[in-house]
Amino acid sequence: MKAHKKVKFKKRIYLLSAVLGIISAVVVIVFALFLHRPAYYKPLDFADSKEVSLYLTNQLLPELYNGVQLREPFDLVVTQSGINDTVAHFEWPQELGSVRISSPMVFFAPDSVVVMGTVVMEGAEFVGTVVAEPSLDAEGLLNLQVVSVKMGAVDITPLAMVLARRICQQQFAAHGIDEDDVQVQVAASLLDGKPFKPVFKIEDKKVRVEKITIEQKKLTIHLVPVFD
Repeated sequence: MKAHKKVKFKKRIYLLSAVLGIISAVVVIVFALFLHRPAYYKPLDFADSKEVSLYLTNQLLPELYNGVQLREPFDLVVTQSGINDTVAHFEWPQELGSVRISSPMVFFAPDSVVVMGTVVMEGAEFVGTVVAEPSLDAEGLLNLQVVSVKMGAVDITPLAMVLARRICQQQFAAHGIDEDDVQVQVAASLLDGKPFKPVFKIEDKKVRVEKITIEQKKLTIHLVPVFD
């Protein structure tokens, strides 16, 4: 009987060890996935946030302003290198509630915009990746919907959407921004896939986004004048 009990005890020990080994392996794999840092994530060094990007002031904004003044349809081309230079001159890190974001990097891929950044939550640091697919529907409404959010190599889209909605609501309430504001419309499009009328005012004139084309390293926005 004693020998039989010893055998059963050893079997339980082996089983427990095996279970603990499997759990440990799963934990290691999960942490490795969360801590995954893509090799192509190479953000620009922080620029002086007191200075404005030369690409923004000397190229992009003048092209937009001049195109609007002509009151004719035109294409505004945004390059991947240019948008990254512009973003690098923003003030970083940015803090949204308990989340701190820094070192952003933007990719233009066919039909999608990919934004990556270093995210710090509860003292842990990860590389976050957000993929959006801007499009215009048959009625000419613009949708900027986010289709994927990853932390490392782990897809956390549903959880990220809940957190982002909560942060946006807090920020809008704190700054007295109402639901008709373009910031609210953009947020609703990004987070909930709600399209909106893409008409924007540039000084005293208005333009409408008629088409968006996203290629490798380049985004082209076709704009047409709006006459009231």
